[in-house]
This record gives sequence, C-alpha cells and structure tokens, in this order.
Amino acid sequence: MKKKVVVGMSGGVDSSVAALLLKEQGYDVIGVTMQMWQEQKETQEENGGCCGFSAAEDAARVAGQLDIPHYVINFEREFKEQVIDYFAEEYLQGRTPNPCIVCNRSVKWEALLQRSLAMGADYIATGHYARIDKLSNGRYAVRNSVTASKDQTYALYNLTQEQLARTLMPIGGYTKEEIRQMAEQAGLFVAGKPDSQDICFVPDGDYAAFVERKAGGRTPRPGNFVDLDGNVLGRHQGITHYTIGQRKGLGIALGRRAFVCRIRLETNEVVIGENEDTFTREILCNKVNYMAVAGLTGPERVMAKIRYSHQGAACTIEEREDGTVACLFDEPVRASTPGQAIVFYRGEYVLGGGTIL
Repeated sequence: MKKKVVVGMSGGVDSSVAALLLKEQGYDVIGVTMQMWQEQKETQEENGGCCGFSAAEDAARVAGQLDIPHYVINFEREFKEQVIDYFAEEYLQGRTPNPCIVCNRSVKWEALLQRSLAMGADYIATGHYARIDKLSNGRYAVRNSVTASKDQTYALYNLTQEQLARTLMPIGGYTKEEIRQMAEQAGLFVAGKPDSQDICFVPDGDYAAFVERKAGGRTPRPGNFVDLDGNVLGRHQGITHYTIGQRKGLGIALGRRAFVCRIRLETNEVVIGENEDTFTREILCNKVNYMAVAGLTGPERVMAKIRYSHQGAACTIEEREDGTVACLFDEPVRASTPGQAIVFYRGEYVLGGGTIL
C-alpha cells in the first residue's frame, strides 16, 4: 500500500518539484497550500510570498499538472497567535525576532502535521534545501543541503523529534539549478518563477510601521541615542526602528560611521558605537532545542551560525546550571542580536540551537 504524504505547496518551484519527486518515488501525494495571511493583498501578489493569494492559485495549477489533489487549508488563527503576535512583541521588548523559525515549528510543521495526520497521511513534506537523517544514536537530525548557497538548515533547528520522524525533504540533495531543470523537463509552469524574498507578511520591509500597527496603543516612544559611556548623542524614533549592528537609517549625524551596539529597553536608549564595539566572543542563549543529541554532557566543540547569512564560526558550547548555554567563540563575531537564533553544527548535522539573550 502506498504511503500517503501531504506536501506543503507554496506555489514556488521548490515545493512543486518536491511534490513531483515524491510522486515519482511512488508516494500517494496530496498538495496543501496553507492560507495564513490575508492582509496587503496587492503587495503579496506583486512579491509572490509564500503567504500571498497568488501562492494558492499557482500551487493549484501545479497540482493539476501533476495530477494530484490540492487543498487550501486555513491557518490564519495559528499564524496570528504563533507568529504575528510574537513578532510584534519581540520588537516591543527591544529584541529582533526570527518569525520564519517560529512559523516553521509552530505552523508549517506542528499545525500542518496534525491536520495531515487527521487526513490519514503518513508524512508531510516541504521544499526546503535540507536533508533529514536518522543517526546511529536513534535521533533524527537535519543535515546540510548539498548546495551551501541555498542551505536552509538554520531555520529548521527548532523542529522536534516527532516532527522530523514524520517529515520528508526530497530536494535537499539537489542544487537550485537542478531543481529548476527538473521543473522545466516536467513542463511545470513555475520553472522560472523567482524566489520570494523578505518576511512574507512585511513585504515592504518596514518592520517598525508593521509593529506599530499591531502594537495596540503600545507604540514605542522616542528616546535617547547614547554612547557606551552614557553620553547623550541625539534622539531616536523608538526602539522598534533599530537592530544590533545597524548602520544605515539611524537618523543621526556624528561625522563618523556609527553602529547600534545595544538596545536598552529599561531606559529606552539605543547605544551607539564604533564597528569594533559590535563584536563579542561570548554569547548566551536560552530556549535550547537539541536535535542530534538529547542534551550536552559537557563542553562541546561546534560550528555556530548567529544569523541565516552567517557562514558559521568555531566555538565551544557548555550548558550552565540555569539551563542557558554559553557559547565561547575562538574569534569575535559581529552583531550578536538578542532574539535571533544561534544554531550549532556537528559536521553536516544540526546539533541544536537556541535564542540569543
């Protein structure tokens, strides 16, 4: 009897080829598009984001080409509660959130998996550039894609063992060029569709304006720019406009390049310094999710990424008594940003990760 798999189809080439490959491998494939975000219809149409209206139309058309059933399932409530509310609250607390990581675990996996299991599915599948292996210790772990430029393992570190055991990632063994070539050979009309960019629910990139709309009267107040010694340098627009390491758009003229070093919620201050002031060797994180191991048994040497675009750097990690993990880098890393993820790698595999404090 064929195994049944629900493929999350965003209307893009990656998830479309994921469905194609699984059908060729003999699975009973069902396409599902997750309807998550209803605002800014026109902008979403133009940008082709994974939450946009055009996503469902494109996915349905691909499903027709592949001769598989396709459904649109409403996840607006889960998306608002788990992603939108979290995103706004993190900025209001002076942190820089990572909504894609939260969306992956809470909505694209957990919510979709529960609905899929209710439909009688054995697995869910996505078009992520990553692979999943079961290790010799019996645990599942996400493994780097074969294409470093497209690797998406950083955004998947928070998935649970239960989720990984029920997940297929069929395109992780291919390059983007190979995926587009497969789509073209299969006659899929999305073969040349450009990749979506930026956060899907803030397509114009104005995070501060979005947060203010969602803040419910808690609009951040202007405050002081200060230097590392506490001297006032000028006025800022509100802490939601800034992130660690930021140089452009500060709205302050000092006659030299200036960078955001810290955001102090308790005093409503944005600390400005030199580029070298944004570097640190030690990072603390909490909310740690272990993947390749059940937990740390002592200090561990890993490669760690502190943002999606970070190439990774060698460090030693060790769990402290309060459950946080201290990460000591061999060389200073730039712009460690509270609220962002730090992800640990052991070779090709994700060891785990947490949220930077």
